Formats: sequence, structure tokens, C-alpha cells
Amino acid sequence: MTEFRGAWTEDEVETFLRETTVPIRIATNRPDGSLWLVALWYRYRDGVFECATGANATLVRFLRRDPGIAFEVSTNDVPYRGIRGSGTAAVTADRDKAVLRALIERYLNGTDTPLARWLLGDDREEVRIEIEPREIYSWDYASRMGAASSEPNA
Repeated sequence: MTEFRGAWTEDEVETFLRETTVPIRIATNRPDGSLWLVALWYRYRDGVFECATGANATLVRFLRRDPGIAFEVSTNDVPYRGIRGSGTAAVTADRDKAVLRALIERYLNGTDTPLARWLLGDDREEVRIEIEPREIYSWDYASRMGAASSEPNA
């Protein structure tokens, strides 16, 4: 069961994750103990994050060795807001590319682009990464940065 803390309720976190289309940043451990950080497209459904990547990605190798991760989803524009947390990741085949197709629809608004066609190509083997959050901490700096977002750049 996920523990929710911070500025938002669980429902507000879910709304933010559904409406925000920035990548999730995932930190995992490399075999030498150092950290590895990647950004992936995600969707949040039924309390878990779903991502997709190539089966031969370095991240896949690291997650299979150590499924413990930390993550963040945050906006890139003022006022800053987002969530961060920790959990575990499971890697499974995405043979029919259902997760990848859903992510392409979410981030590219359709599959009729050169990037989408390349990602969905028959020569690419995809995996699904399911992240089960243990804890999610939310923050929202709108009350202290609200005025900053409306000021012109100096």
C-alpha cells in the first residue's frame, strides 16, 4: 500500500499524474553501487506507474538486478510542483507493445509520426516497466511562486 504525504491528497496526486505529460525520472543502482538516472514516458493506472523501453536498454539490466528505485514527476515551469517517492520496479515483456502504444498516444497524440512508427517497428523488442510506489511525497510551490509565474522575464 502506498503512503501519500505532502501537499496533496491521493486524489490530487492521481489528477496531477493523469494531467501532466512530462517524463518520470527514475533512479536505480548500477552494479558498482553508483546511481543511474533515466527519464521515461509513463502512465499512472490503478496505483502503479507503467513505462516502456527497449528490451536491451541498460536500465532493464539494472532493474532486473536490483528492483529498488526512486522517482520524480515534476513540472518544468514556474510554479514548480510535483511528486517524488520510492518503490519497486518489475520488468515484463510488452510483446504486443500495448503499453508503448498507450504512451505514444499520451505523449505524441497519435501513432502517425516518424518517431511513433520507429518505436512501434517490428524490429524493436519492448518491455513494460511497472513501478509500484511504496511512498509518494507531493509538493506544490504555487502559493509562494504564483506571482513569479506572471512576471515578465528580466
